[in-house]
Amino acid sequence: MLRPILVLAAAGVLASGVAAGAAPARTAPGEAGPRPPATSPPPPGAPGGEAWAWTQLTGRGTRIRYVSTDTTQTCPVVRYTLGASRNPFPMTRVSVPMGSQFPTTVCELAVPLTASDAVLEQSTVQAAVLHPANRQLPLPDWNRTTRPRRIAVIGDAGCEVPTTGPVQNCANHQTGWPFPRIAASAATTTRPDLVVHVGDYLYREDPARENDKAANPGCTTTADRASWDCVVADFFRPAEPLLATAPIALARGNHEDCNAAQQGGAGGAWFRYLADDLRANGSCSIYTPTTPIRAGTLNLVSVDSSFADPGDTGSTTQAGIFSRQFEAVNQAAQQHPGNDYFLFTHKPLWMVKAAGTLPQNVESVTHVLDAAVAGTGLHRLADNVRLVLSGHIHLYQMLDFDTQRPPQLTVGSSGGPLDNGPDDTKVVGKLIGTPPQAVHQSITQEQTPGGVGVFGYAELTDSGGTWNLTFHDATGAVRGKTCALSTSTANKSFVCH
Repeated sequence: MLRPILVLAAAGVLASGVAAGAAPARTAPGEAGPRPPATSPPPPGAPGGEAWAWTQLTGRGTRIRYVSTDTTQTCPVVRYTLGASRNPFPMTRVSVPMGSQFPTTVCELAVPLTASDAVLEQSTVQAAVLHPANRQLPLPDWNRTTRPRRIAVIGDAGCEVPTTGPVQNCANHQTGWPFPRIAASAATTTRPDLVVHVGDYLYREDPARENDKAANPGCTTTADRASWDCVVADFFRPAEPLLATAPIALARGNHEDCNAAQQGGAGGAWFRYLADDLRANGSCSIYTPTTPIRAGTLNLVSVDSSFADPGDTGSTTQAGIFSRQFEAVNQAAQQHPGNDYFLFTHKPLWMVKAAGTLPQNVESVTHVLDAAVAGTGLHRLADNVRLVLSGHIHLYQMLDFDTQRPPQLTVGSSGGPLDNGPDDTKVVGKLIGTPPQAVHQSITQEQTPGGVGVFGYAELTDSGGTWNLTFHDATGAVRGKTCALSTSTANKSFVCH
């Protein structure tokens, strides 16, 4: 959900985004990474610190990432199996500590798709505490001709601690802030092959007001906002079971915004730790390029909508900027017409927040993105863009049109304070989007029709070439109908029972 950010002229924003977007060269997708290192002892000393490692899908292939607060500024070695060989590969250092916000060394390693059994070498880890404790990193279990079988979709997961107004009960993981419970349930119940996070990680705008300080040393004062320790508190610690289970693909949310200086802050943290292309200088760009991410024959395409209509006013003034982004989506989809493409972006293209009895009584979001899709050369998304995954509104909703327009799945219900949704019976038949199309089906998970939402996550399962969709509550239990995505490109919809 929105918080105040600086609105800049589009031309200036784009120019600064390009300037800030420079990044060091990386290993190309599909390369096996650096050669094994010569045998040598680890750097002297083991001065404490805590380290986190995870596997992230990026536009440049699979990356193992490692962040540590130990003071050696060294990177560990990863050993994995490739073919008949099992060799060690040193991680590349991306950044070193930078002030109190980023007291970390960040490392990265490109891993080929066919690698398996990745483990951090114990002797090369200098941190006193490591997550995961078993040093094992999940790798894709698909190849170029297969795809993930089970995908967990989460979004808007952080604990909301604003500078003013109500503070979420971060210490209560049952009903106050259930993201840790949701992550654990998804890891044990769904056991996904891939996790997709549709954005909004950092909600602790004033950590001095939170009630779980004892669990998060280093994220307890106003000055700690958007620090590494707060990134751990809001994302890495609660998500640990999921990160130990499967690779993750990440979209940027509006909470990972740029400050006035486009340096540091939540946006700087995003680009230092979580972005597709990591940065060492703390800079933040408002717009970033569309990023195709291959998961075998499933293709995820990330569009950065974090700054789309920042005031959520219904403005379409940025439509030209985002039309170029969606044009890139269509061009990517046309490269592999036989593959499924899922577009994932923080703000939904078509989502109904409220609906009344009369035809005109409907509140949808985010108009600029819908207008941008209509402004592409096709005036729509490509045929093989089968599904749109988003968050931003703190609800779960599946909306389809039974037309060439793909269904919209909104999963903003994984941790932040829940919103009220619409009465689904009043959504069906309402005209949405450009050109206006009637809603064929609306399934919103809420306590009562038109009431507050339900905490949880979505699961997409490949069942013999068909994608099945279920919603799971915080316990991992399926709530509501099971829906199967049609294979038609002319009538894209879910059949639910």
